[in-house]
Amino acid sequence: MASISNPFIINGKIPTEYFCDRVDESASLIKLLLNGNNVVLTSPRRVGKTGLVEHCFQQSELNEKYHTIFVDILGTSNLREFTYVFGQQIFEALKTKSQKLIDLFFNTVRSISGEFGYDVITGLPKFNISLGAIENPQHTLNEIFTYIDKADRRCIIAIDEFQQIVNYPEKNIEAILRTHIQHCSNANFIFAGSERHILAEMFNSYSRPFYASTSPLNLDELKLDKYSEFVTRLFEKFGKTIDSQIIEYVYGLFDGNTYCMQKTFNATFSATETECSMQIAEDSIASILLENERNYQSRLALLPPKPKELLIAIAKDGVAQRLTSGEFIRRHKLSSASSVQSATNQLLANDWITYSITDGYKKFFLTDKFMTLWLKDQFGQGWR
Repeated sequence: MASISNPFIINGKIPTEYFCDRVDESASLIKLLLNGNNVVLTSPRRVGKTGLVEHCFQQSELNEKYHTIFVDILGTSNLREFTYVFGQQIFEALKTKSQKLIDLFFNTVRSISGEFGYDVITGLPKFNISLGAIENPQHTLNEIFTYIDKADRRCIIAIDEFQQIVNYPEKNIEAILRTHIQHCSNANFIFAGSERHILAEMFNSYSRPFYASTSPLNLDELKLDKYSEFVTRLFEKFGKTIDSQIIEYVYGLFDGNTYCMQKTFNATFSATETECSMQIAEDSIASILLENERNYQSRLALLPPKPKELLIAIAKDGVAQRLTSGEFIRRHKLSSASSVQSATNQLLANDWITYSITDGYKKFFLTDKFMTLWLKDQFGQGWR
């Protein structure tokens, strides 16, 4: 592996030595998979579910016995696109394993195999077919699952942002996928997602096809003590120091959100020569907000007035509850409970906000914690 210049890795797979804790969660996930379970893995956005899956896939218990495959379907909007992405990731993950698996793919997924090209350097086939080449998605999907069943090793397939399928125009998509997965005897599946309220309905409702078909695993924010040890160790590994109060400050600022903390300490580590100060940490965060300012402005410009007003109100509170209460509406000068409810539904549907449930109450917050800080700055509250 190439040498690491910044141990706070924010893109790609994270080597085990730069992966923070998750010992218990990793052990639980691996144990469930080794015992033949399908798993629904939920967490808030950017808390680390993708990293956890990839970390587990690197462990010898899985990668030496199974074909591990990661499929991200966040960008898909219908069954055709799902089939394309699903087939592409299955093929790309297995084509380097053996020529036998390549030949098996072409002999099994006949509806699209004739569309493939070849890499002029490696000579390996490339999944460069057009989306339109999938003329009958259900038929091609059936072929892909047949291929999985014929693979020379059992497969573990993680489908990230699985809740995306509820937005597909095909009304029977859950039943179609449930049937394929139920009859797939050579694979176990991880259904991962960040919109926990949608996944809970999909897997816990008696009337839905995936009811009682998985083992649940919820991923919460990293504990402060574990994360503080992790940050301190990585700074010291590279001959730098950081005070635990700075780590605690950043942790509190982002409510333990893994991505935001990792992004912050990536920038902070880069700006630190020997000893990190609070000023360096705050300046690093301010720099990240400035980098994203144009993006935030563009996104806000697309929001209708009432959802935008509610988004700003939630950002000002940081974490907000009882959004339709008279107290919340008066304090933020919103119009009415009905308009707030409508705006809440719009913001949830488009992933602007999410919520957790504590003591029976929903607590709402922005999905992008950096945007929360930026909005506080824009509307005079500040975050420092």
